[in-house]
Order: sequence, then C-alpha cells, then structure tokens
Amino acid sequence: MVYLPTVLFSLGEGAVIPLIPVIAARMGADVAFAALVASALVVGQLCGNLPAGWAVSRIGERLTMVIAGVIAIGSGVGMVFAPTLGVLAASVFLLGFCAAAFGLARHAFMTTRVPIAFRARALSLLGGSFRLGVFIGPFVAAGLLQLFGAESAAIWFFLGCLVVMVLLVLLGPDPEKTIPVTTALRTAPLAPDSGEAVSGAIPTAERAGIFRTMWQQRSVLGRLGLAAASLSAVRSARQVVLPLWGLSLGLDASTIALVVGISGAIDFALFYASGQVMDRFGRLWAAMPAMVLMGSGFLALSLTHDLDSSVLWFGMFAAVLGVGNGLSSGILLTLGADVAPKSEPAAFLGSWRTLTDAGGAVAPLMVSAVTALASLPIAAAVVGVIGLVGAGGFIRWIPRFVPRAREERP
Repeated sequence: MVYLPTVLFSLGEGAVIPLIPVIAARMGADVAFAALVASALVVGQLCGNLPAGWAVSRIGERLTMVIAGVIAIGSGVGMVFAPTLGVLAASVFLLGFCAAAFGLARHAFMTTRVPIAFRARALSLLGGSFRLGVFIGPFVAAGLLQLFGAESAAIWFFLGCLVVMVLLVLLGPDPEKTIPVTTALRTAPLAPDSGEAVSGAIPTAERAGIFRTMWQQRSVLGRLGLAAASLSAVRSARQVVLPLWGLSLGLDASTIALVVGISGAIDFALFYASGQVMDRFGRLWAAMPAMVLMGSGFLALSLTHDLDSSVLWFGMFAAVLGVGNGLSSGILLTLGADVAPKSEPAAFLGSWRTLTDAGGAVAPLMVSAVTALASLPIAAAVVGVIGLVGAGGFIRWIPRFVPRAREERP
C-alpha cells in the first residue's frame, strides 16, 4: 500500500513521457514546439508543488493522491482526444501538476511515519519505485507501439494504471490509519491523545501556511536547498548531454540508446545502496561522493570529444555518471524529510520540491544556451563545475542542518 501505488503511477507516466513529442509532431508541431509541449510536464510539476503542499497539510496524503489520480485520468483522456496542440499542452501540464501532488503526498507520508533509523533506505526505495517506472515504462510503450501501431495505446495503458492506483488507494487499507506518526515527529502542543492512530495531516496548534513556512525556513532553503537544486540540475543535464554527445560523435540512434540505457541500468541498480550508505554512515557520504563523481565525470568528458578514442571515453563516462546518479538515489527525498519542520512538513516539502525541480528544469535550458553560444564540451564542463560546487555545498551545509545526531535512532 505504500510502494505499489507509486510503481503504478510512475510505470504509466514512464510509458507516456517519451511519446509526448512524437504525438505533438504527428499533430503538426515542429521540433521546437514539440519540445515546448514536452516541457509543459516540468512546468506543471513546478507549479504543482506548492498547491500540493497546501492540500496535503489540509486534507491528508490519501485524499490528495486520490484527487491527483482522478485529475490525471482527465489529463490522459485529454491527451488521447486532444483536437489541438494547445489542448495537448494543457493536458501535459495538468499531468505534471498531478505528478507533483502525488509525489509530494507520498513524500510527506514517509517523512512523518518512517523511523529515522531507516528513513534513508525507505526513501531510497521510494525513489527506486519512481525510477522503476521510468526505466520499464519506455519498454512497455515500445511493445504497445509494435502491437497496436498507435501512440494512444501507451496513454490508454497509463489510464489503466491510474484507475488501478486510485481503486487501490481508495479501497485498500489506509496506511495513514495503520501506521502512526513516528515518535520523533510528535511535537507539542498537539491535540490531546485519544489513543487512536493518527491519520491525515499532522495536527498542530497553528498552521504556518505555505509562504510563512518558506519565510521561516529561508535559511535551510537558501543554503542546503540550493545545494540540492544543484544535484537536481546535474541529474537533469545528464539526460540531455549524453544523447547530444552521442549525436556530436556521429553515433547512430541505436548505439546512443544502448549507451544511455546501460547508464540508466547502472543508476537503477544502485538505488538501494544509496539508502544503506545514508543510514549507516550519514547523508553526506551519499551526497558528496555522488556529486564529486558526476561533476568530475562531466569535466573529464568535456576533454575527450576530439580524441581518437572518443567513443570509448563516451561509454566509460556515461557509466561513471550512472554510478554517481545511482549513489544519489533518494538523497533529495531524505534531506527534505530530515530538515522539514516537525509541526507541518507538507508545507515545507512543497517549497523544497519546487526548488529542486527548478534546478532540474533550468539545467537543460542552460545546456542548450551554452552549447549555442560556445560548444557542447564547454556546456559539459559547466555542468561539471556545478556538480563540484554542489559537492562543496553539501560538505558545508549537511553537517550544519542534518547533524549525525538527528540521523540516529531516537
């Protein structure tokens, strides 16, 4: 009941996302406009985080997930029957909005109910659930395209996943009632203890609200939050730079897909190891090595473009970036949970996820701009510098905001 809804949502979403530009192109969009339609998903996620934080803090995680699932079904139907590109873009935007609400609801649930002693492993498994869907979804979409010959088949598959997910959340046992809020997160003053399991949002004497929470937590958001945003930016840049690098080397599409796929497989294989490292040795020992690996990998890759063995170096550093990304699995979820205020975590997590999503959204635009103004190797080098600066930020701010004492069992 905790992980299966996440797998269902991400599996359907992972099948649809690669086909959004294709659907837009079939409707008459040029390459630039097709990319714009696809980017509506990220914009929707950015816009959805703060309202999702408000919803989770008011109506609870379960109801937020159900509402997000129902609205996502509407967006899927809109994508299937979209008469114009504008309707398609609006449907994709709505899907991103719902994905933000769904992800934040599950993040808030894990923050309030998982004991600190194994929080990182639980959240790494949650991150792995999202990655599983994104990893397998494109293969499901490819099979459906071969079977039915239409992109709409993947959307119908997504709609089926959403229906099952909504029914599971509505009719299955409610984890909010069966799993109480962890003792570490109970704070005074709270409502008198009735002896019943806590469900829904965490009760507090006074709700701070979204914007007041942002102001109260501006120190951690402006320091550790920016370091987290740099990690999100490097992750996002990896998804853009690797395919472009393969194209610049003159590789065919199947070879590029193979290299990127191997990098993604390494990334997925390491997601639970990240949680083990964080719980056993501390958050810094997953965040810092991951950022150093990815930052150094991008910097080294930028020096290999014109070498005789450039293709070999491309494959090797793609694997290095996969290792770095895999070691960082769950770190953004875990750090957000660690520094979230105990009284009202959902409002803070909305701001935290908006900041990290913004880093991921800006990175592809930055890569595109630097490549246009200079070259792709320069763009890769810039991403590498961001990674190393982000590693320095984690070294500076994780010990301050997440000391080891807060990571240990209460």
